[in-house]
Amino acid sequence: MPSNRLSKVQKHITKKKGKNVSLHENSRDTHRLQRASARDDKLNRLAAVREKQNRPYLLRLKFFQTAAAEHDATLTIPGIQNLIDNFLHRDDEELATLKANRRPGRPPSTREALLKQSQAAESGEYSSGFWIPDLEDPENLRTLKIWNGQWANLNTMKFVRIAKDGAKRESSFPPKGMS
Repeated sequence: MPSNRLSKVQKHITKKKGKNVSLHENSRDTHRLQRASARDDKLNRLAAVREKQNRPYLLRLKFFQTAAAEHDATLTIPGIQNLIDNFLHRDDEELATLKANRRPGRPPSTREALLKQSQAAESGEYSSGFWIPDLEDPENLRTLKIWNGQWANLNTMKFVRIAKDGAKRESSFPPKGMS
C-alpha cells in the first residue's frame, strides 16, 4: 500500500507527464520516485518492528479484558494476583505437550524454548511488578471492557504494577521495559 507521500509524488509526476509516463532512468522524477519509495519502505519497516514489540502487551491486555468482562465489579489485589497467575500459566499445557512429544535426549524445539523464555521473563517481571491495567478502578475497568484492541487507544487507561508480594504502584503507558 503506497503511503500518502509516495502517492503525492506519483500523482504530481503523472500530472506533469500525462498518461503515458516513461521516465529516463536518471531523471529528476525517477529520483523523486525512488526517494519516496525508499521513505515509504522505511516507515513500513519501522511500523512492523513497533507492532512486533507491542504484540506481547496487546495479548496481555486482551487476556485481562476478557477476564474483566467476566467480572461485574472491581477486583481486589488477591483476585488480580489470581488472574496474573492464570496468565503466567496459560501455556503450560502446550509446553507439556511439546515436552511429551520430544524424543528422549533431543534438545527442545524452538517453540518450546521460546515459551520457556517468555514464561521466565514474565515470572521475573511479576516478582518486581507486573504491568496491567488498574482493575481496582471502576472507570478504568469500564474503559478496558470497551477497548477495541488498538495500541493507540490505551493512553486513556490507568496502569499499575502488581508485585508478587501484593504491592501495587502506579505505572505509565507505554510500559518502560519488562521490570
